[in-house]
Amino acid sequence: MAGSSYGTLFKLHTFGESHGVSIGGVIDGCPAGFVIDFAKIQDELNRRKPGQSQYTTPRNEADEVEFLSGIFEGKTTGTPIGFQIRNKNQESKDYANLKDVYRPSHADFTFQQKFGIRDHRGGGRASARETASRVVAGALAQQILAAKGILFTAFVDQIGSISTTDQTMEGITKALVDASLVRCPFPTISAQMEKLVDEVRLEGDTIGGVVQINITGVPVGLGEPVFDKLHAELGKAFLSINAVKAVSFGLGFDSVKLKGSQHNDAFSEGGKTITNNSGGIQGGISNGMPIQARIAFKPVASISKQQDTITTDNQKTTLVVEGRHDSCVVPRAVPIVEAMAAIVVLDFYLRQKANQF
Repeated sequence: MAGSSYGTLFKLHTFGESHGVSIGGVIDGCPAGFVIDFAKIQDELNRRKPGQSQYTTPRNEADEVEFLSGIFEGKTTGTPIGFQIRNKNQESKDYANLKDVYRPSHADFTFQQKFGIRDHRGGGRASARETASRVVAGALAQQILAAKGILFTAFVDQIGSISTTDQTMEGITKALVDASLVRCPFPTISAQMEKLVDEVRLEGDTIGGVVQINITGVPVGLGEPVFDKLHAELGKAFLSINAVKAVSFGLGFDSVKLKGSQHNDAFSEGGKTITNNSGGIQGGISNGMPIQARIAFKPVASISKQQDTITTDNQKTTLVVEGRHDSCVVPRAVPIVEAMAAIVVLDFYLRQKANQF
């Protein structure tokens, strides 16, 4: 299947479906000799896995990663790193009523039209379960980059109309983020978000939100001119995550309200800028300031309310989606956003090293 690989030097290829034997991937281009902290990789998978709270799908998966190649005595060997995560809690019978109908706003219709065949059990390859493989590669990338002082912290910035606007983003840690059921590090706002998701869940509905990511310690110079701009590749990586509908950097859409004299990031000593309206990227190249992006996720398409749809033979019908689904995807999306950002940044970090003699 085309489109299952990402990266230039640090490259990930993923495989597997939601209700197949396993999902997994192959990481190519990982530098040799790096000592892996396997517990940290599992920790990141645990942050993404289902069944964490009443807001997520109750599917019970351990999501334990098994490494198959590319590692010897705890160190990377420089050869492809193969890994898999076994699917152990498939409930395919929950999806029997989807065999001959299309779920609104899901990938059912488009997959069927493109390939002439689809796996209706949980969405098959289109399922967000595929993102667990990204988290493995991203967790490894984060470890390598942390050794260079590059750190990734994402959190839930907004659910529905409740947002963290006007809150200071300084001092946010993963521990603070994970202390919240919805991964919002501000307790008062987190409580409001939890109440909203509870209300939506009891209605049999879903709701969307925004994840913000801050990447610190990024050196100047990552990113390539013209087509491989750093923010273009980060945007592609984020938009490849299930349910993502929009990405912005720095002030994003709010920048259109400003004049150039207000938006420009004036320089101070050492090449630093007084403001960071550009979100750490200028001309498609990192400028040494924190990279800041906001990623918008739509409401999960699978809801337990009756909807109008059509059958595979184009007959009108109605559908109530059964099975196990998230009421709001953004809490579990936080480690996925961090993972994709780390994959991109490590790829560009290695490309930058190759650029210089």
